[in-house]
Amino acid sequence: MLSNQLHNGLETAKLLWSRIPNSEDGEVDGGSLLRNSNGNTVESLDYEVIENYAYREEQAQRGKLYVGYYVAVKWFLALLTGIGTGLAAVFINISVENFAGWKFALTFSIIQRSYFAGFVIYVLINLILVFSSVYIVTHFAPAAAGSGIPEIKGYLNGLDIHGILLFRTLIGKIFGSIGSVGGGLALGKEGPLVHTGACIASLLGQGGSSKYHLSSRWLQVFKSDRDRRDLVTCGCAAGVAAAFRAPVGGVLFALEEVTSWWRSQLMWRVFFTSAIVAVVVRTAMGWCKSGKCGHFGSGGFIIWDTSDGQEDYSFEELLPMAVIGVIGGLLGALFNQLTFHITYWRRNYLHKKGNRVKIIEACLISVITSAISFGLPLLRKCNPCPESDHDSGIECPRPPGMYGNYVNFYCGKDKEYNDLATIFFNTQDDAIRNLFSAKTIHEFSAQSLLTFLVMFYTLAVVTFGTAVPAGQFVPGIMIGSTYGRLVGMFVVNFYKNLNVEEGTYALLGAASFLGGSMRMTVSLCVIMVEITNNLKLLPLIMLVLLISKAVGDAFNEGFYEQQARLKGIALLESRPKYQMRNMMAKEVCRNQKVVSFPRIVKVADAVSILQSNLHNGFPVIDHVRNGETLVIGLVLRSHLLVLLQSKVDFQHSPLPCDPAGVSKSISEFVKPVSSKGISIEDIHLSSDDLEMYIDLAPVLNPSPYVVPEDMSLTKVYNLFRQLGLRHIFVVPRASRVVGMITREDLLIEDSEDPASVELHSTSVRGHRQYSMISRNVDVERPLLNGLLLQDHMLG
Repeated sequence: MLSNQLHNGLETAKLLWSRIPNSEDGEVDGGSLLRNSNGNTVESLDYEVIENYAYREEQAQRGKLYVGYYVAVKWFLALLTGIGTGLAAVFINISVENFAGWKFALTFSIIQRSYFAGFVIYVLINLILVFSSVYIVTHFAPAAAGSGIPEIKGYLNGLDIHGILLFRTLIGKIFGSIGSVGGGLALGKEGPLVHTGACIASLLGQGGSSKYHLSSRWLQVFKSDRDRRDLVTCGCAAGVAAAFRAPVGGVLFALEEVTSWWRSQLMWRVFFTSAIVAVVVRTAMGWCKSGKCGHFGSGGFIIWDTSDGQEDYSFEELLPMAVIGVIGGLLGALFNQLTFHITYWRRNYLHKKGNRVKIIEACLISVITSAISFGLPLLRKCNPCPESDHDSGIECPRPPGMYGNYVNFYCGKDKEYNDLATIFFNTQDDAIRNLFSAKTIHEFSAQSLLTFLVMFYTLAVVTFGTAVPAGQFVPGIMIGSTYGRLVGMFVVNFYKNLNVEEGTYALLGAASFLGGSMRMTVSLCVIMVEITNNLKLLPLIMLVLLISKAVGDAFNEGFYEQQARLKGIALLESRPKYQMRNMMAKEVCRNQKVVSFPRIVKVADAVSILQSNLHNGFPVIDHVRNGETLVIGLVLRSHLLVLLQSKVDFQHSPLPCDPAGVSKSISEFVKPVSSKGISIEDIHLSSDDLEMYIDLAPVLNPSPYVVPEDMSLTKVYNLFRQLGLRHIFVVPRASRVVGMITREDLLIEDSEDPASVELHSTSVRGHRQYSMISRNVDVERPLLNGLLLQDHMLG
């Protein structure tokens, strides 16, 4: 059931309130319209086109040349989004790889003399990096904490959550990710890259950031939330494409996971943006191969090539592969539940104690993570290196500080390696590459893999929710590849005659855990194929994903859905609740008092109404046609605040104004994305101003969506979500029908004159068709236009 009521008898969205970030720490500016118990704000977006007088006048003045220019700007901004996201990903990856490279090179050089000194240096470097990340987030960009994907899902679902798409959030996300991932926490940078791409797209869509004087008038062409929403969708796909070098996976991720509305025209731009990202990343990798990027080498970007691994599989292997799917579903569901409860406790108790506690918590987890990753390998005995195979290109042991499989850590002999250090004392990307590697049978012992699984799983659960940018893609791949390799070891020992590679099972385990946790299928399947460059394993990946998702769904929701619910982000899901079938629209707004405006409103009355309630939309009524009260449209709170602040449209007479004298354009009503906008407290009016009047007819929406009061709530829900509405009028049954539109009425050819098109309607009484032409003025002309025309003629 919808958790909120239809405010003003109009709104059917589930509008709960977000808990990001903590307002008592200065994380959110006050003054927005809707608040939750923590004082944080969530406001609905206006995806509906407000067809007021200013909009119609502007549309009438536009020609084909402007339409072509508008389409060209959309493609140009998609291009800039792809380039910007690709460059941000390159910068983050180069920075993380270099910090990690310097850290491991320095640590390995020191432990040649003293392991204790090496441990201290290793802990301090990680601590400094994590401290920088949490300090940036808590003091500069609080909305940059976490992955950002639940917030972006909320935005694309119709919620404008304050702070998530600001310029400072973008900066905090980039530099915070470098610190948290470079500092060795059990987190990834891939989720934050999705948020980064969305921020870049949003800033480009509104022409930059005026607060930091980084804006361009030439880019300020998007004047509706609908166009900005489409560009943010391009940014989300670009983020995934940049994170995994998976352009097709990025498109499918945007389609499957984050968007609520999708159009074929949008598909082209999203695909174009992802392709641009792929070109930018590929160019950067080619440039870095020449050694110009420090420790960043060919393995810096995620791509774990398994094309030289297992080439075929037998029927006997399907059972252990299905078991991997079941394990992934169980561990993924458990991971979701544990992170939900820990994050709930952290958000409602621990983090309410202030920023200092957040910093101490993140630093403490950093020290514990460093101690585990450095200390546990010391407890393992080293293994002798296997016989070298020059064809494999694998060197044992690897040189200190270099990328490779076999790590010599606390070993007494030169030709020995520490299997636990190979995955623990390493970057996550290199550790996954080691787990996925082929022709390395018996490299890892079952004890080491089980130890790593338990410890890293625990660290991932505890670390997520700290005040740093945090993604769960790569940690999920780490966890899944570990138990997948364990199953692969069992299969190798059980089916001794089969050509089985443990790395193949590690890949399937990674897919199963992500499927069991995040509950993605199509996009995740394509991403796994793209990052491993092995199309032969596609059927097996599909199998484990289907099984893990089915098992996980039996226990709880997906990871991002649970986190969104925890943060109070009320997503309108694709399907309404079952109990809505037995409810009607009037039942949801039964106890509400409808607050309306007259067409000509006194400024003092408008201010009083806005101060006394927090509604975002108001019906506007007028007395016409022999004194009958008639609803003539819907006016938004944000539009009223713009009128009150400018004072330009104030008038002394309580009579209708001349529509030609309206001074407002559409751009003046546009609110910057993710900002708090204008508040009634920000408007200062004199006593003379309060005695003046405003004619609301030119700025109201004369054609809001209307449903009868006895319509089922299921149909209202579907209408609301599929059209991306913010308000719906609930009205009594209509007394008459003026016409009926069928499919053939909407099939208008481009060459036809719209004025000559006949709408064939069906009479309710006689069941005969008749043509509605200019004879019927009420049907032909919108109500508002008729009112404005009458007033103009009378004046």
